[in-house]
Amino acid sequence: MDRGRAGSKHHLLVDATGIPLAYSVTGGNRNDVTQLIPLIDKVPPVRGAVGRPRRRPKQVVADRGYDHDTHRRLVRKRGITPVIARRQTKHGSGLGAVRWVVERTFAWLHNFKRLLVRYDRRHEIHEAFLAIGCCLVCYRRLQNSF
Repeated sequence: MDRGRAGSKHHLLVDATGIPLAYSVTGGNRNDVTQLIPLIDKVPPVRGAVGRPRRRPKQVVADRGYDHDTHRRLVRKRGITPVIARRQTKHGSGLGAVRWVVERTFAWLHNFKRLLVRYDRRHEIHEAFLAIGCCLVCYRRLQNSF
């Protein structure tokens, strides 16, 4: 019996420069849209500005895997503008001009062979390595900015 795609998927929410803000790991056979709202809810508050810290981004750019009307409404309810490519439409929506930032961050993470090829049987261990990978990506981005 076919159970869908084997393996696991990494889901990322990054800022405009590619720094990971939230991440999750799911099974390869899970639908992407199930992780949209949990990723948005994981974003930590932004500190530094006077007043109430901003907790959520202004807009979310996502590919077709995250397109669902119910989830679009839930994103809008949180005060975020969803910019998500529609399913069953021609490619060339123009989102690639912004989506490449996320794909570049995935490329940085998959430079770590432990994340590219999953050797660990336990979910917690693989998620811990994803967290370490995100920390290293942040460190390297900050190191290159000075």
